[in-house]
Amino acid sequence: MSRRIVFSLLGALAVLAATGFGAYRLGLRAGAHDAAPAVDKTGRKVLYWHDPMVPGQKFDKPGKSPFMDMELVPVYADEGQAQGGVVVSPGVRQNLGMRIAEVRKGTLASTLDVVGNVAFNERDLVQLQARSSGYVEKLFVRAPLDPVRKGQPLLQLYAPDWVAAQEEYLAVKRMPDGADTAGLLDAARQRMRLAGMTDAQVAQVSARSQVSPRIAVTAPTDGVVSELSVREGMTVVPGTPLFRINGLLTVWVNAEVPESAAAQVRPGMAVRATSPAFPGMAFDGKVEALLPEVSTSTRTLKARIELANPGGKLVPGMFATIHMVPARGRDALLVPAEAVIETGARTVVITVSDDGRFAPADIVTGAEANGQTEVLEGLAEGQKVVASGQFLIDSEASLRGTLQRLGAAAPAAPAQAAIHRATGKVERIAGGEVTISHGPVPSLKWPAMTMGFAAPAGGLPHDVKAGDTVQFEFRKGDKGGFEIVAIARTASGGGQ
Repeated sequence: MSRRIVFSLLGALAVLAATGFGAYRLGLRAGAHDAAPAVDKTGRKVLYWHDPMVPGQKFDKPGKSPFMDMELVPVYADEGQAQGGVVVSPGVRQNLGMRIAEVRKGTLASTLDVVGNVAFNERDLVQLQARSSGYVEKLFVRAPLDPVRKGQPLLQLYAPDWVAAQEEYLAVKRMPDGADTAGLLDAARQRMRLAGMTDAQVAQVSARSQVSPRIAVTAPTDGVVSELSVREGMTVVPGTPLFRINGLLTVWVNAEVPESAAAQVRPGMAVRATSPAFPGMAFDGKVEALLPEVSTSTRTLKARIELANPGGKLVPGMFATIHMVPARGRDALLVPAEAVIETGARTVVITVSDDGRFAPADIVTGAEANGQTEVLEGLAEGQKVVASGQFLIDSEASLRGTLQRLGAAAPAAPAQAAIHRATGKVERIAGGEVTISHGPVPSLKWPAMTMGFAAPAGGLPHDVKAGDTVQFEFRKGDKGGFEIVAIARTASGGGQ
C-alpha cells in the first residue's frame, strides 16, 4: 500500500516538472520575441510607441494609450529620432527658404535709440524782478516768446524812490571841496544801491550829475521771453516778477528710456541727436542725468539730455531722436536674432549637424543689439543654426511634430490648419466640457478617439445634447487644450 502512494507521488511530481519546463520554454520564446527588434508589416523597424498627445512618454509595446482613448502610434528608426533630429530634404529646405548661420564669437556693440521732447535748459533761465517801487511807463517787449539780445531795453520804469536817493547824492557832491564829503558820498551811493540801482546806474548818475527818474531795464542775456508778467501803467513793488528769459544756446531733451535699458545709461555719456525738423543735421550733446522716476504706464525713465543748439534751431516741443552707445562692445557668442524661438517656457534654436540633421537646442540668451543675440549657454562657437524658415512654436510636443513633418519623405507635406474638422458622437456634456467620440482628424494625423473639448465661447446650441451625432470644428486653445469653434447636429444625428 505504501509503495502505491510513493509511486503516485512520484508521478505527480513528474507531471509538475514537465508542466514547469514547458512554461519555462514558452517564457523563453516569448522573451526572445519581445527582445527582438520590433518590425511592422511593411518591414520598417519600430523604435518605440507613443501617444501623439503626450509625445514625451515612450512605450516598448503597442496598445491603448493610458492618457487618451486611442491606440499608441509607432515611431520608426528611419524617421531619424534615434539621433535627436530629422533630415530635411533639399527640396523642402528650398521651399521653406531656410537660411543657415554659424554661431560666431564677436563684439556685441549695443546701441540704444530713444525719443524725447525738446525743452528749455532751466540752467539758462533768468528771472527779472522789480528791485524798487515804481510805475511801468513804457514796454519795449510786448509779447511772450519774442527773441531778445543781451543789453536790449525791455521796459522803462519810473521809480520815485530812486529820485530821492539820487538828489541826496548830488547834493552831497555839490558841497564845497573843503568839506569832508568822502564819507557822505559813500553813504549816498549806498542808499542808491539799497533803492535798487545797479553800480552801472550809480556811475551814470555820478558822471552826468543829474537825476534820472526813469530807468530802462535791459536783457541780461540772449534768449526768448518765455514769460511776460507786466504791462504799461502797472505799479510794481520790490519782488514783482517782470520777465522770464530762457537762453537757446543749449536745450534739454527729456528722452524716454525703457526700464530694461536704464542700467546702460550713465550721466556724461556722449550722444548725438537728430530731429525730423532738420533732416540730415545732427546735434551733439551728453546725458545730464537719469531722473529717478518711472512712468507706471510706459515703464520708462526720463533721461535729461543737454544738446548744443547752434543758431537756436531746436525749440521747445520739437521731437528728437537720441542715439546712444551705452558701453564698449564685449566679446560674446552671437546668433542672428531671428534664429531664436521664444515659446514662452523655453528659448530654442534649431541646430544643423554636419550630416544635415536638424534638432532643437535649448539656450540661454543675453543682450540683443543690431540684429544679433548673445548666447550665454547651450551653443558652442562654430555650430550652425537655422536663421530663417523655422517655425514659431510654443511647446515641446508641437516642436517635435513640426520636426517630424519636416523629415517626411513626401516633397510637400500638407500644412497644419488652424481650424480642424471632425464628425463624432456627443458622449457627455458636463460644465464647460463636451466629451466626443470622433473619427480620424487628417489635419492633425489623429486616429479615432474619445476626448474632451472646451465648449464654444457662446455656449452649445440648444438642440445639441448627449447622444447626438455632430459635425464640429475645433482649434487649439490658449491654455493648451482644444476648444470647439462651431458645432451642429448632422441631418441623421438625433439623440435617443
